[in-house]
Amino acid sequence: MLRFYKGSILFTLVCLALAVAYGWMQTGTASGTMSLVWIVVVLSILEVSLSFDNAVVNAAVLEDMDDIWQKRFLTWGMVIAVFGMRIVFPLAIVAIAAGLGPVEALKLSLNDPKRYEEIVSSAHVGIAGFGGAFLAMVGLSFFFDGEKEVHWIKWVEEKLAVVSNIKAAEIALLLLALYGMTFLLPEDEGMTFLVAGVLGLVTFIGVEALGTVLEMRDEAQKAAGVVVRSGLGGFLYLNVLDASFSFDGVIGAFALSNNMVIIALGLSIGAMFVRSMTIMLVQKGTLSEYRYLEHGAFWAIIALAAIMILSARFHIPETVTGLIGAALIGLSLWWSIRHKRKYPDAELDAAVRAD
Repeated sequence: MLRFYKGSILFTLVCLALAVAYGWMQTGTASGTMSLVWIVVVLSILEVSLSFDNAVVNAAVLEDMDDIWQKRFLTWGMVIAVFGMRIVFPLAIVAIAAGLGPVEALKLSLNDPKRYEEIVSSAHVGIAGFGGAFLAMVGLSFFFDGEKEVHWIKWVEEKLAVVSNIKAAEIALLLLALYGMTFLLPEDEGMTFLVAGVLGLVTFIGVEALGTVLEMRDEAQKAAGVVVRSGLGGFLYLNVLDASFSFDGVIGAFALSNNMVIIALGLSIGAMFVRSMTIMLVQKGTLSEYRYLEHGAFWAIIALAAIMILSARFHIPETVTGLIGAALIGLSLWWSIRHKRKYPDAELDAAVRAD
């Protein structure tokens, strides 16, 4: 187990050392320094609790990618996730919202963190619409699948699989939810939310379309005797998915601190542990060993999407989000263990289908 987390532990120690140095430089006192370090620790735990389902979904996609693209996602993808989404993304929001250049936005985050927080928070409605819509499509697409044979919450999942025969049913459901939310928002915010939600939906369709085109090209190459698999579609899908998952963590972090350096350190530690969990799940074959774990992760994604959409109007503590996700994944894991005890022989397909 330790071999999967050695890199994350080392990265954590480096970040904590940087937090200590930065805290002493800012406060000049031991108590002030420890207070900032504590916030970094809490932020890292918050990020892990919010993103465990992300690790499960990442592992499910990575299992179908070749080794080269797995390594590229776990290296380049982490650079994008840690540096891009935890540092560049908030700065980009401020730059666009305030009409500033990148350097001015960086200076604002360091010299006037309160104003920086206000600008980032003002973009929450649009972020909630985009991220909520994208994550909702990720979750709904898993259950709106007529070919899916394994069902965890049968009385719901079996019906969704049947409804999936109606083309674009999940898209219609999402659009109705987005439209319904606009009635709870002021007119200008409602339009922003709806447009952002539609863009999130279009982004999901675009990434899926690109993946389909690349898969068709791969099949054509295989038919011609060329053994090449790009994996680019899955790589892009996972990076957009990571970005959507990080929205709530970045915004929620301002409840604890408006200091960009502290937020970046805390969330980056959490992102590294999510990467380690993803590697462990892939290499140990955990998803195939625990048959309902993936279902729990996708239900957690749908719950997160619903919370993100509702957060455009209502304040929902990040603790609640993390607990719901952890509870769903924990229940699916327990159900998987129960199934393994009930049917210890994995070759008994008839028994598996009857469960």
